[in-house]
Amino acid sequence: MLKELTFGARVAEEEAGELASYFVETEQWKQVWQDEVDIVYGPKGSGKSAIYATLTARESQLFDRSVLISPAESPQGSPAFATLEANTIIDEDQFVGLWKVYFLAVIAETFADYDLRSPAAKMVVRTLTDAGMVPGRHVSLRQKLANAAAYVRRMFSEIEPSVSVAGVVDVGTRIRFTEPDDLQRSKGAMHVDDLLATAGQALDDEGLRLWLLLDRLDVAFAGKPQLEHQALRALFKVYLDLGDIDRIRLKIFLRSDIWKAITASGFREASHITRELTLRWDRAALLQLVSQRLVRNQTLREFYDVSQDGVASVAGQEDLFQRVYPEQVENGSKRRRTFDWCLSRTSDGTKRTAPRELIHLLIEARGVQLRRQEVGEDEPVGSALFDGNSLKGALPAVSETRLIKTLYAEHPDLKRFMSALEGQKTNHSVQSLATIWECRQDEAKTAALRLVDIGFFEKRAQLQFWVPFLYRPALDLVQGSAEGVGSPGDVAPEDEDSSDGPT
Repeated sequence: MLKELTFGARVAEEEAGELASYFVETEQWKQVWQDEVDIVYGPKGSGKSAIYATLTARESQLFDRSVLISPAESPQGSPAFATLEANTIIDEDQFVGLWKVYFLAVIAETFADYDLRSPAAKMVVRTLTDAGMVPGRHVSLRQKLANAAAYVRRMFSEIEPSVSVAGVVDVGTRIRFTEPDDLQRSKGAMHVDDLLATAGQALDDEGLRLWLLLDRLDVAFAGKPQLEHQALRALFKVYLDLGDIDRIRLKIFLRSDIWKAITASGFREASHITRELTLRWDRAALLQLVSQRLVRNQTLREFYDVSQDGVASVAGQEDLFQRVYPEQVENGSKRRRTFDWCLSRTSDGTKRTAPRELIHLLIEARGVQLRRQEVGEDEPVGSALFDGNSLKGALPAVSETRLIKTLYAEHPDLKRFMSALEGQKTNHSVQSLATIWECRQDEAKTAALRLVDIGFFEKRAQLQFWVPFLYRPALDLVQGSAEGVGSPGDVAPEDEDSSDGPT
Protein backbone atom coordinates (compact mmCIF):
# COMPACT_ATOMS: atom_id res chain seq x y z
CA MET A 1 0.00 0.00 0.00
CA LEU A 2 2.84 2.40 0.81
CA LYS A 3 4.45 1.71 -2.57
CA GLU A 4 1.19 2.47 -4.38
CA LEU A 5 0.45 5.60 -2.38
CA THR A 6 0.65 8.84 -4.36
CA PHE A 7 0.01 12.46 -3.45
CA GLY A 8 0.21 13.81 -6.99
CA ALA A 9 2.82 16.34 -8.06
CA ARG A 10 3.94 19.33 -6.00
CA VAL A 11 3.64 21.65 -9.01
CA ALA A 12 0.27 22.13 -10.71
CA GLU A 13 1.79 22.37 -14.21
CA GLU A 14 3.08 18.80 -13.83
CA GLU A 15 -0.29 17.25 -13.03
CA ALA A 16 -2.87 19.12 -15.10
CA GLY A 17 -4.54 15.87 -16.15
CA GLU A 18 -4.95 14.57 -12.58
CA LEU A 19 -5.58 17.80 -10.75
CA ALA A 20 -9.34 17.80 -11.25
CA SER A 21 -9.71 14.58 -9.25
CA TYR A 22 -8.59 16.17 -5.98
CA PHE A 23 -8.77 19.89 -6.57
CA VAL A 24 -10.14 21.64 -3.49
CA GLU A 25 -12.92 24.03 -4.43
CA THR A 26 -12.33 26.71 -1.85
CA GLU A 27 -14.41 29.85 -1.55
CA GLN A 28 -11.58 31.69 -3.28
CA TRP A 29 -11.81 29.31 -6.24
CA LYS A 30 -15.56 29.88 -6.44
CA GLN A 31 -15.01 33.63 -6.67
CA VAL A 32 -12.79 33.12 -9.71
CA TRP A 33 -15.17 30.57 -11.25
CA GLN A 34 -18.16 32.90 -10.83
CA ASP A 35 -16.24 35.77 -12.48
CA GLU A 36 -16.18 37.83 -9.30
CA VAL A 37 -12.36 38.08 -9.34
CA ASP A 38 -9.82 38.89 -12.06
CA ILE A 39 -6.52 39.26 -10.19
CA VAL A 40 -5.26 36.39 -8.01
CA TYR A 41 -2.24 37.08 -5.81
CA GLY A 42 -0.40 34.54 -3.71
CA PRO A 43 3.09 33.41 -2.68
CA LYS A 44 4.82 30.73 -4.70
CA GLY A 45 3.21 27.35 -4.16
CA SER A 46 -0.06 28.80 -2.88
CA GLY A 47 -2.22 27.34 -5.66
CA LYS A 48 -2.40 30.03 -8.35
CA SER A 49 -1.36 27.64 -11.10
CA ALA A 50 -3.76 25.01 -9.76
CA ILE A 51 -6.66 27.42 -10.29
CA TYR A 52 -5.33 28.28 -13.74
CA ALA A 53 -4.99 24.60 -14.67
CA THR A 54 -8.47 23.80 -13.40
CA LEU A 55 -9.97 26.63 -15.46
CA THR A 56 -8.38 25.25 -18.62
CA ALA A 57 -9.44 21.71 -17.72
CA ARG A 58 -13.04 22.90 -17.43
CA GLU A 59 -13.05 24.73 -20.75
CA SER A 60 -16.15 22.87 -21.93
CA GLN A 61 -18.08 23.79 -18.76
CA LEU A 62 -17.13 27.42 -19.26
CA PHE A 63 -18.23 27.21 -22.89
CA ASP A 64 -21.63 26.00 -21.68
CA ARG A 65 -21.76 29.29 -19.75
CA SER A 66 -20.86 31.17 -22.97
CA VAL A 67 -17.33 31.84 -21.73
CA LEU A 68 -14.35 31.31 -24.04
CA ILE A 69 -10.86 31.02 -22.54
CA SER A 70 -7.54 31.71 -24.23
CA PRO A 71 -4.14 31.39 -22.52
CA ALA A 72 -2.11 34.55 -23.16
CA GLU A 73 1.04 33.00 -21.70
CA SER A 74 2.38 29.48 -22.08
CA PRO A 75 1.14 27.28 -19.19
CA GLN A 76 4.14 24.95 -19.64
CA GLY A 77 7.57 25.11 -21.18
CA SER A 78 9.27 28.37 -22.04
CA PRO A 79 7.05 31.42 -21.43
CA ALA A 80 6.40 33.63 -24.45
CA PHE A 81 7.56 36.76 -22.64
CA ALA A 82 10.85 35.12 -21.64
CA THR A 83 12.06 35.89 -25.17
CA LEU A 84 11.50 39.63 -24.72
CA GLU A 85 14.74 41.52 -24.24
CA ALA A 86 15.18 44.62 -22.10
CA ASN A 87 15.98 46.80 -25.11
CA THR A 88 12.98 45.62 -27.14
CA ILE A 89 10.51 48.05 -25.61
CA ILE A 90 11.79 51.38 -24.33
CA ASP A 91 9.20 52.67 -21.87
CA GLU A 92 5.95 51.93 -20.09
CA ASP A 93 3.76 53.60 -22.74
CA GLN A 94 5.21 51.31 -25.38
CA PHE A 95 4.56 48.33 -23.11
CA VAL A 96 0.93 49.40 -22.84
CA GLY A 97 0.76 49.37 -26.63
CA LEU A 98 2.50 46.00 -26.78
CA TRP A 99 0.09 44.35 -24.36
CA LYS A 100 -2.93 45.69 -26.27
CA VAL A 101 -1.72 44.59 -29.71
CA TYR A 102 -0.62 41.23 -28.32
CA PHE A 103 -4.01 40.64 -26.68
CA LEU A 104 -5.71 41.62 -29.95
CA ALA A 105 -3.62 39.00 -31.76
CA VAL A 106 -4.73 36.35 -29.25
CA ILE A 107 -8.35 37.53 -29.55
CA ALA A 108 -8.24 37.47 -33.36
CA GLU A 109 -7.04 33.87 -33.41
CA THR A 110 -9.73 32.93 -30.89
CA PHE A 111 -12.36 34.46 -33.21
CA ALA A 112 -10.92 32.46 -36.08
CA ASP A 113 -10.83 29.25 -34.03
CA TYR A 114 -14.50 29.60 -33.05
CA ASP A 115 -15.45 30.80 -36.55
CA LEU A 116 -17.06 34.04 -35.39
CA ARG A 117 -18.38 35.76 -38.53
CA SER A 118 -20.12 38.94 -37.42
CA PRO A 119 -18.96 42.13 -39.16
CA ALA A 120 -17.18 43.22 -35.97
CA ALA A 121 -15.35 39.88 -35.66
CA LYS A 122 -14.30 39.96 -39.30
CA MET A 123 -13.00 43.52 -38.89
CA VAL A 124 -10.82 42.50 -35.93
CA VAL A 125 -9.36 39.49 -37.73
CA ARG A 126 -8.81 41.42 -40.97
CA THR A 127 -7.16 44.39 -39.24
CA LEU A 128 -4.82 42.20 -37.22
CA THR A 129 -3.97 40.14 -40.29
CA ASP A 130 -3.20 43.28 -42.32
CA ALA A 131 -0.91 44.45 -39.51
CA GLY A 132 0.99 41.17 -39.63
CA MET A 133 -0.34 39.94 -36.28
CA VAL A 134 -2.15 36.82 -37.50
CA PRO A 135 -0.06 35.46 -40.38
CA GLY A 136 -1.58 32.01 -39.99
CA ARG A 137 -3.75 29.87 -37.75
CA HIS A 138 -2.29 28.49 -34.52
CA VAL A 139 0.77 30.70 -34.52
CA SER A 140 2.68 30.28 -31.25
CA LEU A 141 2.29 32.86 -28.50
CA ARG A 142 6.00 33.53 -28.78
CA GLN A 143 5.61 34.45 -32.47
CA LYS A 144 2.55 36.55 -31.73
CA LEU A 145 4.58 38.47 -29.18
CA ALA A 146 7.48 38.93 -31.60
CA ASN A 147 5.09 40.24 -34.28
CA ALA A 148 3.42 42.59 -31.80
CA ALA A 149 6.78 43.89 -30.52
CA ALA A 150 7.99 44.57 -34.07
CA TYR A 151 4.78 46.44 -34.84
CA VAL A 152 4.99 48.57 -31.68
CA ARG A 153 8.63 49.45 -32.34
CA ARG A 154 7.74 50.56 -35.84
CA MET A 155 4.76 52.63 -34.73
CA PHE A 156 6.68 54.32 -31.91
CA SER A 157 9.69 55.04 -34.09
CA GLU A 158 10.74 58.61 -34.66
CA ILE A 159 9.14 58.72 -38.08
CA GLU A 160 5.82 56.96 -37.71
CA PRO A 161 4.35 55.56 -40.97
CA SER A 162 1.08 57.25 -41.73
CA VAL A 163 -0.48 58.02 -45.07
CA SER A 164 1.20 57.32 -48.38
CA VAL A 165 1.60 59.93 -51.10
CA ALA A 166 -1.58 58.65 -52.73
CA GLY A 167 -3.48 59.30 -49.53
CA VAL A 168 -4.02 55.63 -48.74
CA VAL A 169 -3.27 54.34 -45.25
CA ASP A 170 -0.66 51.57 -45.26
CA VAL A 171 -2.59 48.46 -44.17
CA GLY A 172 0.35 47.60 -41.97
CA THR A 173 -0.19 50.71 -39.85
CA ARG A 174 -3.95 50.79 -39.39
CA ILE A 175 -3.74 50.11 -35.65
CA ARG A 176 -2.79 53.43 -34.08
CA PHE A 177 -1.66 54.47 -30.60
CA THR A 178 -2.55 58.13 -31.16
CA GLU A 179 -5.95 59.34 -32.24
CA PRO A 180 -6.24 59.08 -36.07
CA ASP A 181 -7.32 62.22 -37.89
CA ASP A 182 -10.37 62.28 -40.18
CA LEU A 183 -8.37 61.39 -43.28
CA GLN A 184 -6.69 58.45 -41.55
CA ARG A 185 -10.02 57.19 -40.24
CA SER A 186 -11.60 57.49 -43.67
CA LYS A 187 -8.85 55.23 -44.98
CA GLY A 188 -9.36 52.56 -42.32
CA ALA A 189 -7.05 53.58 -39.45
CA MET A 190 -8.30 52.73 -35.93
CA HIS A 191 -7.08 53.59 -32.47
CA VAL A 192 -6.03 50.41 -30.64
CA ASP A 193 -8.68 51.02 -27.96
CA ASP A 194 -11.39 51.28 -30.62
CA LEU A 195 -10.28 47.95 -32.07
CA LEU A 196 -10.49 46.37 -28.61
CA ALA A 197 -13.99 47.81 -28.25
CA THR A 198 -14.85 46.29 -31.63
CA ALA A 199 -13.64 42.93 -30.31
CA GLY A 200 -15.95 43.38 -27.34
CA GLN A 201 -18.81 44.15 -29.72
CA ALA A 202 -18.05 40.98 -31.70
CA LEU A 203 -18.37 38.92 -28.52
CA ASP A 204 -21.56 40.77 -27.57
CA ASP A 205 -23.03 39.97 -31.00
CA GLU A 206 -22.53 36.26 -30.27
CA GLY A 207 -23.58 36.43 -26.60
CA LEU A 208 -20.09 35.37 -25.54
CA ARG A 209 -17.41 36.46 -23.06
CA LEU A 210 -13.68 35.89 -23.36
CA TRP A 211 -11.21 35.32 -20.55
CA LEU A 212 -7.55 35.89 -21.36
CA LEU A 213 -5.48 33.89 -18.85
CA LEU A 214 -2.04 35.02 -17.67
CA ASP A 215 0.07 32.87 -15.35
CA ARG A 216 3.82 32.21 -14.80
CA LEU A 217 4.69 35.89 -15.16
CA ASP A 218 7.39 35.41 -12.53
CA VAL A 219 9.10 32.91 -14.82
CA ALA A 220 8.53 35.06 -17.90
CA PHE A 221 10.64 37.92 -16.54
CA ALA A 222 13.04 35.97 -14.33
CA GLY A 223 16.37 37.76 -13.98
CA LYS A 224 15.05 40.92 -15.62
CA PRO A 225 13.73 43.05 -12.73
CA GLN A 226 13.54 46.34 -14.65
CA LEU A 227 11.77 44.72 -17.57
CA GLU A 228 9.41 42.96 -15.17
CA HIS A 229 8.65 46.24 -13.41
CA GLN A 230 7.80 48.05 -16.66
CA ALA A 231 5.88 45.17 -18.20
CA LEU A 232 3.68 44.42 -15.20
CA ARG A 233 2.86 48.03 -14.40
CA ALA A 234 1.83 48.42 -18.03
CA LEU A 235 -0.22 45.21 -17.82
CA PHE A 236 -2.28 46.55 -14.94
CA LYS A 237 -2.83 49.82 -16.78
CA VAL A 238 -4.17 47.81 -19.72
CA TYR A 239 -6.35 45.83 -17.32
CA LEU A 240 -7.94 49.06 -16.16
CA ASP A 241 -8.28 50.36 -19.73
CA LEU A 242 -10.26 47.22 -20.56
CA GLY A 243 -12.62 47.80 -17.65
CA ASP A 244 -15.36 49.24 -19.86
CA ILE A 245 -15.32 46.20 -22.16
CA ASP A 246 -17.16 43.73 -19.96
CA ARG A 247 -17.06 41.01 -22.60
CA ILE A 248 -13.27 40.73 -22.28
CA ARG A 249 -11.66 39.83 -18.96
CA LEU A 250 -7.99 39.53 -18.11
CA LYS A 251 -7.48 36.80 -15.51
CA ILE A 252 -4.04 37.47 -13.99
CA PHE A 253 -2.27 35.11 -11.56
CA LEU A 254 0.67 36.87 -9.90
CA ARG A 255 2.98 36.28 -6.96
CA SER A 256 2.11 38.66 -4.15
CA ASP A 257 5.75 39.64 -3.57
CA ILE A 258 6.06 40.74 -7.21
CA TRP A 259 2.93 42.89 -6.88
CA LYS A 260 4.41 44.44 -3.75
CA ALA A 261 7.67 45.17 -5.57
CA ILE A 262 6.10 46.84 -8.61
CA THR A 263 3.92 49.07 -6.44
CA ALA A 264 6.59 49.93 -3.84
CA SER A 265 7.49 53.21 -5.54
CA GLY A 266 3.86 54.22 -5.94
CA PHE A 267 1.20 53.13 -8.39
CA ARG A 268 -1.88 55.32 -8.29
CA GLU A 269 -3.86 52.92 -10.48
CA ALA A 270 -3.68 50.27 -7.74
CA SER A 271 -6.58 51.81 -5.83
CA HIS A 272 -8.86 51.18 -8.83
CA ILE A 273 -8.16 47.45 -8.89
CA THR A 274 -10.96 45.91 -6.84
CA ARG A 275 -11.73 42.54 -8.43
CA GLU A 276 -8.82 40.84 -6.68
CA LEU A 277 -8.01 38.35 -3.96
CA THR A 278 -4.94 37.01 -2.21
CA LEU A 279 -4.79 33.24 -1.77
CA ARG A 280 -4.52 32.14 1.84
CA TRP A 281 -4.66 28.61 3.16
CA ASP A 282 -5.86 28.07 6.70
CA ARG A 283 -5.53 24.82 8.62
CA ALA A 284 -8.94 23.51 7.55
CA ALA A 285 -8.27 24.06 3.84
CA LEU A 286 -4.86 22.38 4.04
CA LEU A 287 -6.30 19.41 5.91
CA GLN A 288 -8.97 19.07 3.25
CA LEU A 289 -6.31 19.25 0.54
CA VAL A 290 -4.28 16.42 2.10
CA SER A 291 -7.37 14.32 2.74
CA GLN A 292 -8.49 14.63 -0.88
CA ARG A 293 -5.09 13.44 -2.07
CA LEU A 294 -5.04 10.54 0.38
CA VAL A 295 -8.52 9.26 -0.38
CA ARG A 296 -7.98 9.18 -4.15
CA ASN A 297 -5.73 6.12 -3.56
CA GLN A 298 -7.93 3.05 -4.00
CA THR A 299 -5.77 0.69 -1.95
CA LEU A 300 -5.75 3.14 0.95
CA ARG A 301 -9.53 3.56 0.77
CA GLU A 302 -10.01 -0.19 0.92
CA PHE A 303 -7.52 -0.72 3.76
CA TYR A 304 -9.00 2.00 5.97
CA ASP A 305 -12.56 1.33 4.79
CA VAL A 306 -13.20 4.96 3.91
CA SER A 307 -14.98 6.51 0.94
CA GLN A 308 -14.44 9.85 -0.71
CA ASP A 309 -17.67 11.00 0.93
CA GLY A 310 -16.18 9.92 4.25
CA VAL A 311 -13.73 12.84 4.21
CA ALA A 312 -16.34 15.48 3.38
CA SER A 313 -16.39 16.65 7.00
CA VAL A 314 -13.56 18.02 9.11
CA ALA A 315 -14.06 15.15 11.56
CA GLY A 316 -13.67 12.61 8.77
CA GLN A 317 -10.54 14.33 7.51
CA GLU A 318 -8.97 14.42 10.99
CA ASP A 319 -9.83 10.77 11.54
CA LEU A 320 -8.24 9.61 8.28
CA PHE A 321 -5.06 11.59 8.80
CA GLN A 322 -4.64 10.28 12.35
CA ARG A 323 -5.03 6.70 11.12
CA VAL A 324 -2.45 7.07 8.36
CA TYR A 325 0.09 9.03 10.43
CA PRO A 326 1.20 8.77 14.07
CA GLU A 327 -0.69 10.84 16.60
CA GLN A 328 2.47 12.83 17.37
CA VAL A 329 5.89 13.13 15.81
CA GLU A 330 7.41 13.85 19.23
CA ASN A 331 5.67 12.38 22.27
CA GLY A 332 4.64 14.66 25.12
CA SER A 333 1.60 16.40 26.51
CA LYS A 334 2.76 19.77 25.19
CA ARG A 335 3.71 18.49 21.76
CA ARG A 336 1.77 19.32 18.66
CA ARG A 337 -0.32 16.67 16.97
CA THR A 338 1.18 15.43 13.73
CA PHE A 339 -0.74 17.57 11.25
CA ASP A 340 0.03 20.74 13.19
CA TRP A 341 3.66 19.65 13.46
CA CYS A 342 3.75 19.36 9.66
CA LEU A 343 2.31 22.86 9.31
CA SER A 344 4.85 24.32 11.75
CA ARG A 345 7.73 22.74 9.84
CA THR A 346 6.56 23.96 6.42
CA SER A 347 5.52 27.51 7.31
CA ASP A 348 7.80 30.41 6.42
CA GLY A 349 8.46 33.68 8.22
CA THR A 350 4.94 34.88 7.47
CA LYS A 351 3.63 31.95 9.58
CA ARG A 352 1.81 30.61 6.52
CA THR A 353 2.15 27.20 4.91
CA ALA A 354 1.87 26.91 1.14
CA PRO A 355 0.30 23.71 -0.23
CA ARG A 356 3.43 22.99 -2.26
CA GLU A 357 5.72 22.56 0.76
CA LEU A 358 3.17 20.52 2.71
CA ILE A 359 2.65 18.10 -0.18
CA HIS A 360 6.41 17.93 -0.72
CA LEU A 361 6.90 16.95 2.92
CA LEU A 362 4.38 14.10 2.64
CA ILE A 363 5.89 12.89 -0.65
CA GLU A 364 9.38 12.84 0.84
CA ALA A 365 8.13 11.10 4.00
CA ARG A 366 6.76 8.29 1.84
CA GLY A 367 10.18 7.81 0.27
CA VAL A 368 11.93 7.84 3.64
CA GLN A 369 9.44 5.34 5.12
CA LEU A 370 9.89 2.98 2.19
CA ARG A 371 13.68 3.09 2.41
CA ARG A 372 13.64 2.41 6.15
CA GLN A 373 11.37 -0.61 5.73
CA GLU A 374 13.40 -1.94 2.80
CA VAL A 375 16.49 -2.17 5.05
CA GLY A 376 14.53 -4.01 7.73
CA GLU A 377 13.58 -1.30 10.23
CA ASP A 378 10.41 -1.79 12.25
CA GLU A 379 7.13 -0.93 10.64
CA PRO A 380 4.98 1.79 12.22
CA VAL A 381 2.84 0.91 15.22
CA GLY A 382 -0.69 -0.32 14.60
CA SER A 383 -2.37 0.48 11.29
CA ALA A 384 -0.40 3.67 10.58
CA LEU A 385 1.63 3.85 7.37
CA PHE A 386 4.17 6.29 8.78
CA ASP A 387 6.08 6.97 11.95
CA GLY A 388 7.48 10.25 13.23
CA ASN A 389 11.06 9.55 12.16
CA SER A 390 10.01 9.38 8.51
CA LEU A 391 8.37 12.78 8.71
CA LYS A 392 11.46 14.26 10.40
CA GLY A 393 13.68 12.57 7.84
CA ALA A 394 11.72 14.24 5.05
CA LEU A 395 12.46 17.77 6.23
CA PRO A 396 15.97 18.25 4.78
CA ALA A 397 14.84 17.68 1.18
CA VAL A 398 11.91 20.06 1.59
CA SER A 399 14.13 22.66 3.24
CA GLU A 400 16.81 22.49 0.56
CA THR A 401 14.30 22.70 -2.29
CA ARG A 402 12.54 25.70 -0.80
CA LEU A 403 15.76 27.54 0.01
CA ILE A 404 17.64 26.89 -3.22
CA LYS A 405 14.90 26.68 -5.84
CA THR A 406 12.70 29.41 -4.44
CA LEU A 407 14.57 31.91 -2.28
CA TYR A 408 18.02 31.68 -3.86
CA ALA A 409 16.59 31.46 -7.38
CA GLU A 410 14.15 34.32 -7.04
CA HIS A 411 16.19 36.64 -4.83
CA PRO A 412 19.81 36.22 -5.97
CA ASP A 413 20.71 39.63 -4.51
CA LEU A 414 19.84 38.31 -1.03
CA LYS A 415 21.46 34.90 -1.37
CA ARG A 416 24.75 35.97 0.24
CA PHE A 417 22.95 37.07 3.42
CA MET A 418 21.09 33.78 3.76
CA SER A 419 24.01 31.50 2.89
CA ALA A 420 26.28 33.36 5.36
CA LEU A 421 24.07 32.07 8.19
CA GLU A 422 25.02 28.45 7.54
CA GLY A 423 25.89 26.73 10.82
CA GLN A 424 24.76 29.74 12.89
CA LYS A 425 22.04 30.03 15.53
CA THR A 426 18.35 30.44 14.70
CA ASN A 427 17.65 33.70 16.53
CA HIS A 428 19.50 36.94 15.77
CA SER A 429 19.65 40.63 16.49
CA VAL A 430 20.79 43.39 14.16
CA GLN A 431 24.13 43.37 15.99
CA SER A 432 24.74 39.63 15.53
CA LEU A 433 23.75 39.81 11.88
CA ALA A 434 26.08 42.75 11.27
CA THR A 435 28.92 40.68 12.72
CA ILE A 436 28.15 37.65 10.57
CA TRP A 437 27.60 39.69 7.42
CA GLU A 438 30.57 41.96 8.13
CA CYS A 439 28.67 45.16 7.51
CA ARG A 440 27.33 48.19 9.38
CA GLN A 441 24.31 47.74 11.61
CA ASP A 442 22.09 49.97 9.46
CA GLU A 443 22.98 47.83 6.43
CA ALA A 444 22.29 44.66 8.42
CA LYS A 445 18.90 45.99 9.49
CA THR A 446 17.93 46.84 5.91
CA ALA A 447 18.96 43.38 4.69
CA ALA A 448 17.19 41.64 7.59
CA LEU A 449 13.94 43.47 6.90
CA ARG A 450 14.14 42.46 3.26
CA LEU A 451 14.54 38.86 4.40
CA VAL A 452 11.42 39.35 6.50
CA ASP A 453 9.57 40.48 3.36
CA ILE A 454 10.44 37.28 1.50
CA GLY A 455 9.59 35.04 4.46
CA PHE A 456 13.10 33.89 5.37
CA PHE A 457 13.02 35.65 8.74
CA GLU A 458 10.17 36.05 11.17
CA LYS A 459 10.51 39.43 12.84
CA ARG A 460 9.98 39.28 16.57
CA ALA A 461 10.08 41.72 19.46
CA GLN A 462 12.96 44.18 19.86
CA LEU A 463 14.21 43.67 16.31
CA GLN A 464 14.99 40.00 16.76
CA PHE A 465 14.99 37.84 13.64
CA TRP A 466 14.03 34.19 13.89
CA VAL A 467 14.63 31.58 11.18
CA PRO A 468 11.61 29.28 10.72
CA PHE A 469 11.98 25.50 10.87
CA LEU A 470 11.47 25.38 7.10
CA TYR A 471 14.96 26.74 6.37
CA ARG A 472 16.97 25.24 9.22
CA PRO A 473 18.02 21.84 7.81
CA ALA A 474 19.30 23.32 4.54
CA LEU A 475 21.52 25.76 6.44
CA ASP A 476 22.42 23.35 9.25
CA LEU A 477 21.25 25.90 11.82
CA VAL A 478 21.60 25.36 15.54
CA GLN A 479 18.64 25.94 17.85
CA GLY A 480 19.07 28.98 20.06
CA SER A 481 20.03 32.65 20.15
CA ALA A 482 23.21 34.20 18.86
CA GLU A 483 25.63 35.56 21.44
CA GLY A 484 24.26 38.64 23.12
CA VAL A 485 20.67 37.98 22.01
CA GLY A 486 18.16 37.25 24.72
CA SER A 487 15.75 34.38 24.26
CA PRO A 488 12.62 35.76 22.58
CA GLY A 489 9.64 35.83 24.87
CA ASP A 490 7.09 34.74 22.28
CA VAL A 491 8.61 31.38 21.36
CA ALA A 492 6.41 28.35 21.93
CA PRO A 493 7.77 25.65 24.28
CA GLU A 494 8.22 23.18 21.44
CA ASP A 495 10.21 25.73 19.46
CA GLU A 496 12.72 25.91 22.30
CA ASP A 497 13.06 22.16 22.57
CA SER A 498 16.18 20.71 21.00
CA SER A 499 14.99 17.15 20.64
CA ASP A 500 14.47 17.70 16.92
CA GLY A 501 18.24 18.10 16.52
CA PRO A 502 19.70 20.84 14.38
CA THR A 503 16.42 21.36 12.55
